[in-house]
Amino acid sequence: MSADLAHIETWLFDLDNTLYPAESEYMALIEGRMTDFVERETGLPRDEARALQKKYYQEHGTTLAGLMAHHGMAPKAFLDEVHDVSMDRLVPDAALRQAIDKLPGRRLIFTNGSLGHAERVLGHLGLDHLFEDVFAIETADYVPKPALATFDKIAKRHAIHPPAAAFFEDSEKNLVPAARMGMTTILVGAHAAASTSEFVHHRTHDLAGFLTSARLKDL
Repeated sequence: MSADLAHIETWLFDLDNTLYPAESEYMALIEGRMTDFVERETGLPRDEARALQKKYYQEHGTTLAGLMAHHGMAPKAFLDEVHDVSMDRLVPDAALRQAIDKLPGRRLIFTNGSLGHAERVLGHLGLDHLFEDVFAIETADYVPKPALATFDKIAKRHAIHPPAAAFFEDSEKNLVPAARMGMTTILVGAHAAASTSEFVHHRTHDLAGFLTSARLKDL
């Protein structure tokens, strides 16, 4: 059955592994650069650096947040380095572009990535003109999702009425605060169908198809 999203006026989209498929393995390039960075900055063997990187991601929401908390890392150098990867694996999706273009109301990017990274990816995918604003990790004062304070910040910044907002994410844990605030949550990706969490309202492996088939507000 198609999703009833006729009440939605604000559309929030995560960026990485949401507006392009995780199967592209584009994020693997970024994660590899993160491991390089952690290995160099900590002096740990690569396998230990990789383990620490993942530990920080699980405990702090991003590897960067862990590096800032435990190593006093300056964020800009990290963000610039790890996002400096080829975008050859990312393929523009005309169907997704058309589906997003038809959504009524405001469309925003809500990402733990950097502003520069978001601009590069959106531009490469031909989606940059479809979004009103990008709420990136710099905008969040480097406090990543799923921190409730960051959700509160984007809501205040854009005067979002949560019951009239939808949030699309590939990370299940990042949907928890959105659901608590009253947003409609959509888990995106090949893993979505296996989710049984009550705070996930809709699941899809095909974002373009999901948006195209959804019931939307009449203009």
